[in-house]
Amino acid sequence: MLEGLFDFLSWPLAEAQPEAMRKAVSRTRKTKATPRGTLLISEKVAADVVSIFEQEYRVLRPRAPMPEFHIRFRRFVSLNTTIRLRDGQLHVSLSDLLEGAPESVLRAIAHILIAKIYKKPISAAHNHRYKRFQYSEAVARQTEQIRSSRGAKRYSGPEGRYFNLEEVFDSLNERFFHGLLGRPQLTWSEQAAKRLLGHYDAAHNTIVVSRVFDRPSSPRYAIEYLLYHEMLHLKHPVSVRGTRRCVHGAAFKADEKLFPELEKALAFLKRL
Repeated sequence: MLEGLFDFLSWPLAEAQPEAMRKAVSRTRKTKATPRGTLLISEKVAADVVSIFEQEYRVLRPRAPMPEFHIRFRRFVSLNTTIRLRDGQLHVSLSDLLEGAPESVLRAIAHILIAKIYKKPISAAHNHRYKRFQYSEAVARQTEQIRSSRGAKRYSGPEGRYFNLEEVFDSLNERFFHGLLGRPQLTWSEQAAKRLLGHYDAAHNTIVVSRVFDRPSSPRYAIEYLLYHEMLHLKHPVSVRGTRRCVHGAAFKADEKLFPELEKALAFLKRL
C-alpha cells in the first residue's frame, strides 16, 4: 500500500559488521533520544543511509525527479519500518537496530520500500536478501527480546463472565498433552474482536482469546478448539526453512486433527 508498514527484524549488531560501521554505530549509541523516540544520529550515518535510498530510487525511477528524503531511526516497540509520501517528499522511519546493519541489507530495505510505494516490481535478489536477513535465527531471537523488553502487554485476565481460560487450559492440558505443557499467561482480549479470534504471543508467553466468545451462547468446544490451537504453538514453535517461516507445519496440522470436534468448531467460527 502507498503508505505501507513493513516489518524488518534486527541485525545481530555485535558481530559481522565492518569496523567503520561499528564505529558509526557506537557514535550514535552515545546520543540521546528525542522526546518522540527519534534518535539523533551522526551526520555521516545519516548521509550514508540517504545516499543508499537515493541510489535505489534512481534505479527504480531513472527519469523521475529526485525527491527529498527524510530518514529517521526510531525506537519502535516492534521492528516495523515505514515509508510515506508527503508533498513530494519521502519520509522513512527505520528501527534503531538497523543503524549498524550491513549496506546490502539497508539497500534491500530501501529497494523494497521504494518499490512498494511506487508500485514497481521488487527485485528477486533484494527480496531474497531481505528474507534471509529477516528469518535468520539470531535476528528472530533478538526480535523477541526487543518485543518483550519494549512492548507493554495489557492483560484483562483469564476469568471471564462465563468461562475461565485457566480451567479450560488445564482440562486440555490433561486430555491432549499429558499435563506437560507449562501454563503461559492466559487472558481474554480487551475488545470482542471477530477478526483476530486468538493468538499466541511468544515474546510475552501469552495466549489471548477474543472476548467475543465469553458469552452463554458460545459452545465450549469452540473455546476449547481456539485454546487448543494456540497451545499447539507452544508444542510446535515457529520454524524457518530457508527463507520461509513455517507456522503450521505438518506435525502441527496432524496434532490439530486430533481435536475430536474440529469440524464443528470450524463451522461455528465461520458463522461469526
